[in-house]
Amino acid sequence: MSTPRNEYPRPQLVRKEWVNLNGEWDFAFDDDNVGLKNKWFQIEAPFDKKINVPFAYQTKLSGIEDPSFHDFVWYRRDFTVPQNWKDQRVVLHFGAVDYRAWVYVNGHYAGFHEGGHISFSLDITNLLTWGNETVAVRVEDPSTDETIPRGKQFWVEHSDSIWYTRTTGIWQTVWLEPVSPTSISKLRLTPDIDRGDIIVEFEAEGNFIQKTAEIEISFKGEKVAKDTIELFESYNKRAINLYNRQIFRTSFHHIGWNWSPENPNLFDIKVTLKDEANQVVLDEVDSYFGMRKVHIENGMVYLNNKPYYQKLVLDQGYWPEGLLTAPTDEDLKRDIELALEMGFNGCRKHQKVEDPRFLYWADKLGFLVWGECAAFPSYSEDAASRLTKEWLEIIERDYNHPSIVAWVPVNESWGVPFIKGNKQQQHHSLAMYHLIHSVDTTRLVISNDGWELTETDICAIHNYNHGSDDEKAKYEAFKDSLATKENLLNSKPANRGIYADGFEHKGEPILLTEFGGIGFKVGEDNGWGYTSVRDESEFIADYHRVMEAVYASKALHGYCYTQLTDVEQEINGLLTYDRKPKCELTKIKEINDIWHSNIVRI
Repeated sequence: MSTPRNEYPRPQLVRKEWVNLNGEWDFAFDDDNVGLKNKWFQIEAPFDKKINVPFAYQTKLSGIEDPSFHDFVWYRRDFTVPQNWKDQRVVLHFGAVDYRAWVYVNGHYAGFHEGGHISFSLDITNLLTWGNETVAVRVEDPSTDETIPRGKQFWVEHSDSIWYTRTTGIWQTVWLEPVSPTSISKLRLTPDIDRGDIIVEFEAEGNFIQKTAEIEISFKGEKVAKDTIELFESYNKRAINLYNRQIFRTSFHHIGWNWSPENPNLFDIKVTLKDEANQVVLDEVDSYFGMRKVHIENGMVYLNNKPYYQKLVLDQGYWPEGLLTAPTDEDLKRDIELALEMGFNGCRKHQKVEDPRFLYWADKLGFLVWGECAAFPSYSEDAASRLTKEWLEIIERDYNHPSIVAWVPVNESWGVPFIKGNKQQQHHSLAMYHLIHSVDTTRLVISNDGWELTETDICAIHNYNHGSDDEKAKYEAFKDSLATKENLLNSKPANRGIYADGFEHKGEPILLTEFGGIGFKVGEDNGWGYTSVRDESEFIADYHRVMEAVYASKALHGYCYTQLTDVEQEINGLLTYDRKPKCELTKIKEINDIWHSNIVRI
């Protein structure tokens, strides 16, 4: 079995040496939950299946393709560690394991992680034999628990409506890397385009006596800044000015330096830890950043201090053979390229924390991203705590990506169905809004995308009431509901108010962040859409009809169309589930490029 997904999995903190542990693993269902009691992590246990990591057992690419409930599963594989890593610490990384994971190395407990959508790492140095090593992973994924962040993963066995097949266990890359005893553990890069600074924060571990950190920044292959910090403690911070340097006033003045979809300029940064006494390099990491600013002003979203109209597409991030896991890195890149071909400048990643490789390509290609996390279906104090913990991990991992311009902690009152008047659920929404702002001041936060908003940076409205082509009155009502600020704020597209009780619009930008969903059956696909058409010409005409209502609005400052691709029983994508265009993509782009510059947006 070949090794799938063999690209470097952590593009924002790159080290040269690493070992990919994807590929064939031993695997077993533990439906009676006896594996822990019988110590499957220590002895020859009944691992009667093989699985292709990092694909979940429910997928075709896993080699198993079993969509039924199995709440406890086990993984095991042998591996060796390069002998030249012996003087370093060895770290075992998991891109994502859904939902709870217990890890054992050579029969010994190595660590635990809860949260199915974010990366975690374990230092396994002291558990190694430096011969043949074995890693075992016990996973619990409660199939019907509605208080864990599930997103679109259905808690009923068979997919239906807007709910899809579950993902259990390892679904992103597993890998090893050697790390020096004195090394960089975190790197946080904050651009300040108004001052021309990049604020570099990093944490180091180990012995800091006579140690220095050298920071080197380059732009388009040319060095533009260098700084050296003498280490005295773990946390270090330095603001480095870029734009006032002579090299920028001369060599790069004509091309601009800021990151945007139109000019996705990226700076490369290298941080090197050195032992000054012995002139030895202890650790070296490569990363990158974009000089980008997003804020709201005058009822509009501003990108790099200029009003910016966002043309987003809803992206579920599912694939027919891999579900949440893209079959290849090229598939992640291609989704962005297809969206760009259709004239979109970004996406809202819906109910999924996407693979860092997707964010890497968004950074490189120039594609805005609204980051979202899987919601829990039912509210409880434990559910609120779990989501809060996961969000802190999301922001820590993905903070440096310039493509991410907004965070969406709650969607359509999922998990908070009584938020309209329930103070506890309102406090949860407010807590998420303020918590995210407290750890990330560089992005916008939408408190409850769709309706029943509390405190929010964007008034995000969902409305699928455009009707079929022959429903003229329904379409006119849809068009009228979008026409002005007053109409938008007074609308109830899902029989729910735009703001929760006690909250009101305070001038924030208004965006239509879900609409459309035109169902178009291609080939043998069967399923549903919010409206339906029979052929390609009707599909293009209906898309034009819906977009015409959006562009006629005097108050909308952007949109997010539903959706990029079909997913399972949903056939409302612009592309099929296997990414075949449903029409000539230039036709969609022509419609998306309609722009009425004479409209005053308030």
